[in-house]
Amino acid sequence: MTTMKISRLLATLVATVAIAACNTGTGPLGTVPAASTGPEPSVVQGSPDVTPEPSVGPSDEPSVEPSGSTSPSPSTGTTGTTIVRAYFWLGGDPGTAGLVAVLRTVPGTKAVASAAMNALLAGPTSTEGGREITTAVPDGSQLLGLTIKDGVATVDLSSEFESGGGSASVLTRLGQVVYTLTQFPSVKSVLFQIEGKTVTVFGSEGVTLDGPVGRADYVQLLPAIWVDRPAYGAAIGNPAHVTGSADVFEATFRISILDGSGKVIADQQVMATCGSGCRGTFDTTIAYNVTKAQYGTLHVYEPSAKDGSPVNVRDYRVWLTPKG
Repeated sequence: MTTMKISRLLATLVATVAIAACNTGTGPLGTVPAASTGPEPSVVQGSPDVTPEPSVGPSDEPSVEPSGSTSPSPSTGTTGTTIVRAYFWLGGDPGTAGLVAVLRTVPGTKAVASAAMNALLAGPTSTEGGREITTAVPDGSQLLGLTIKDGVATVDLSSEFESGGGSASVLTRLGQVVYTLTQFPSVKSVLFQIEGKTVTVFGSEGVTLDGPVGRADYVQLLPAIWVDRPAYGAAIGNPAHVTGSADVFEATFRISILDGSGKVIADQQVMATCGSGCRGTFDTTIAYNVTKAQYGTLHVYEPSAKDGSPVNVRDYRVWLTPKG
């Protein structure tokens, strides 16, 4: 199956089929950009991610203040810990459901790409699952090997990875792996293997892969307004730095920040680099005021061209901090 056929299949399946364990549907996203060999990031891969410590107290606040870390390349040293991204599925209404990044703290290692893959295969935490974050990766899937050469990550997975689910579920799990591995600057595309053999026909649904695939092959798994940074549950900074991509009318949408009580403390218009049938990136900063650190909400939405009412609404849990 050619890349164009994969894109068309994604457009049909994601709009019409509920993903097993995901309750999906992204809705129409317009014309898919031409596939490329690059991951088409909203910002340079490897740029900083900041996250609270994983321990959360009874008040639903981290037990310590958030700390920063830089997303590494696979050559990072073996001391301390580092933060990697894993991409799961954030459920919602058509036009809002799609891939979402979460952060994981892993022991310091040179094999950070493998650490990110193992974090993906481990699945969402119980807390994330309570917030509609799920995975299309089947239970029991294991990483058997991972090599990176000339921009291609060859990932070898156990047979469980291709078991179960319909075509939409299969395509979603492939997209999760591709987005997880292309967070690293040295990875532009991914070649899939199962039990040591390169995949040409994937799973019982017969999804065909012609070779390495990149982010552009799975762009239909993104919501209409996709926030890639900050990751879900991560510290947003102050002013907030927000990046991602969008396919909305006239490339225009809005971002609000809500404090822990749900009060709107910032609201700003944002423009993507392309819209009305094409997906463009955005990179913006938003100032806000809070008196103490707390979890809040990053609220993205598109004012309807018909009457101005919010459409393609998506909420991301974020950690807010007072201005430094």
